[in-house]
Amino acid sequence: MKIMLLSNNGNVKSLYEWLVEKGNDVTLYHDPITVEVVDEINPEIVISYNYQYIVKEDVINRLGDSIINMHTSYLPWNKGASPNIWSFRDDTPKGVTIHRLEKGLDTGKIIIQKELSFDENIETLSSTYSKLNEEIVKLLMNNWEMISSGNYTLKDQEGKGSYHRTSDLEAILKGKHIDYSMSIKEFKSFIAGCREE
Repeated sequence: MKIMLLSNNGNVKSLYEWLVEKGNDVTLYHDPITVEVVDEINPEIVISYNYQYIVKEDVINRLGDSIINMHTSYLPWNKGASPNIWSFRDDTPKGVTIHRLEKGLDTGKIIIQKELSFDENIETLSSTYSKLNEEIVKLLMNNWEMISSGNYTLKDQEGKGSYHRTSDLEAILKGKHIDYSMSIKEFKSFIAGCREE
């Protein structure tokens, strides 16, 4: 199968290697995707995972139902930037979601998702980030036949959920820096202190 994997993050390595081992022809792409690039590569499926660019509407229209996104949140919660951080800051559901990529940011219909829970006394922002990425790659691998064949039933995102920009976190932190090795419990105390100042 001809696959285009969009990513700007080292987390993609294990997924890329797995897809290649399965005998797929995989193009790992880091730059902004255009219709011309899609036409040149002519992928059967495009997977966006930790990709820093917004995929434009003309590209989405060209690819139709053959472009999906892997997002490390339990959609519709924590669309956009830093979903792991916001899930703890706002006490919203945590998990991973694979969904159709549509015009709005992280708004597409859900293919499959998994809810997760963490021990906030032990887990850190760093460890939960790693676990979310491990789980979303595992979710795609374990359901690859269904996903690659398009043999799935799409589910609407239910409820309003939440959305955050990078600037939202910067506004709360006011120049302070997060220590990703602190426990989630410590992080919640730290972020509450930032809000009160």
